[in-house]
Amino acid sequence: MAFTRSTGKHRAPSRMSRRSAHAAGAAALATSGVIGTLTSPAFAADAERASFEDAGVKQAIAGYDLADQVEDQAAAQELAAEVAERQAMAEMAAERQAEARLEAAREAEERASREAERKRLDSFQSPVAGSYVSTSYRSGGSLWSSGSHSGVDFHAPYGSSVVSVGRGTVVEAGWGGAYGNNVVIRMHDGTYTQYGHLASIGVSVGQEVMPGQQIGVSGSTGNSTGPHLHFEARTTAEYGSDIDPVSYLRARGVNV
Repeated sequence: MAFTRSTGKHRAPSRMSRRSAHAAGAAALATSGVIGTLTSPAFAADAERASFEDAGVKQAIAGYDLADQVEDQAAAQELAAEVAERQAMAEMAAERQAEARLEAAREAEERASREAERKRLDSFQSPVAGSYVSTSYRSGGSLWSSGSHSGVDFHAPYGSSVVSVGRGTVVEAGWGGAYGNNVVIRMHDGTYTQYGHLASIGVSVGQEVMPGQQIGVSGSTGNSTGPHLHFEARTTAEYGSDIDPVSYLRARGVNV
């Protein structure tokens, strides 16, 4: 930004104008004999008088030049101070803007991180990775005391990792009669899931579990003809409140 000095009616004359005026004034004083009278004795010769008069004119002009230099230097210093102050203010404003942008970016990143964590905790997945349903829901037969299958069977060779399908709290972990070693979890959305015929159990009652956390390994305990995972979805912890496990998982984004 360019800075200009005041151009109002009180503006001081330029250095050239002042110097010309000063020189003219000094010359007039010399011509009138004022400077000569002040700078030469009454008894000096004409040649000496002329020399002293020239010296007086030069001294007067030199004095005027020094005053101009002092004034110009002061004006330059004032202008430099003004420029420095404005530059400092601009730098401070830019720094505040940069800090505000960084803070906004940090807040956005934190919000995104919290949202990603919330989605992860609320997500669901298959109880056996890469598996498939080998026996469907409500299949009939003498293998089940109710006459039909209250859950689904996932193909799971002996010792396969069995995980919680979502976030929840273990409400049962131990022997479950026909279910063999089984785990029941109250999910964060209020539903229940059951995992049966496990070879071993890796959680305990009251334990909080996360989506994908291992809760045991597959086996063939209880009323079972071979290693697999029996999986149920229920509206309560009680037997008989079962719902279609495949529909349950698909409604929660699991590809089954």
